[in-house]
Amino acid sequence: MTRPEEFDERFPGPDLAPEVWTTSYLPAWSSRAAAAAHYTLEANGLHLTIPPDHPLWCPDLHPTPLRVSAVQSGNRSGPLGSTQGQQPFREGLLVREEQPTVLGYTPRYGRVEVTCSARISPASMFSAWMVGLEDEPDRCGEICLVEVFGDAVDGGRATVGSGIHTFRDPRLVEEFSAEPMTIDVMRPHRYAVDWRPDRVEFFVDDRRTRVCAQAPDYPMQLILGVFDFPERRSPGDTAVPELVVHRVSGSRSPSAR
Repeated sequence: MTRPEEFDERFPGPDLAPEVWTTSYLPAWSSRAAAAAHYTLEANGLHLTIPPDHPLWCPDLHPTPLRVSAVQSGNRSGPLGSTQGQQPFREGLLVREEQPTVLGYTPRYGRVEVTCSARISPASMFSAWMVGLEDEPDRCGEICLVEVFGDAVDGGRATVGSGIHTFRDPRLVEEFSAEPMTIDVMRPHRYAVDWRPDRVEFFVDDRRTRVCAQAPDYPMQLILGVFDFPERRSPGDTAVPELVVHRVSGSRSPSAR
């Protein structure tokens, strides 16, 4: 399992490295083709967008219409027809396309930092989060670096979510909240975590925003994505949601060596 001392991704192109990045969102529940992200690599980084013709994600399974452009630094599943996929969103999901095991960037502890900017409307959101590989069912917890919904953005202020989600990990306690901040999400900001045994500290532009006195104790992959909720769109809303990831960096904490 890849556990680099240093990880520094600036998305130089000409394309994303397939040994690191899976360019489909949780593809086991659909397929890599059906869940493929719409993205470009430009001088300032990775641009993830949701154009008007972008297909719905898992349209026959997801409870509400959802469109996603996301990339992830790890991927795996069990056999076709099994329940062994990542981040199941409802009961009874079965793997529709068996996934290869890709462990591109899957640290266990350390500092992880995502520098990004976004253009979102009240019908969209962006997020960067780390999640367990689910190589064992309860190794599924989440560390959310940032989550911002467009209806919680007002000029130079936004409500920024971060924290820990338990999902099915009995060793964790739900500890997630969204707090108002003076921040313009259309400009680049650094969202980071310092993840150590029994402790996760969260930062925005090097300012510590919260501390959780617990931590997942297994390797995790990083997911970067922009989401669109068609049912929330008002008439005439033709905005194209966009997340620009300028840099992803990671290093091991001395205490975790």
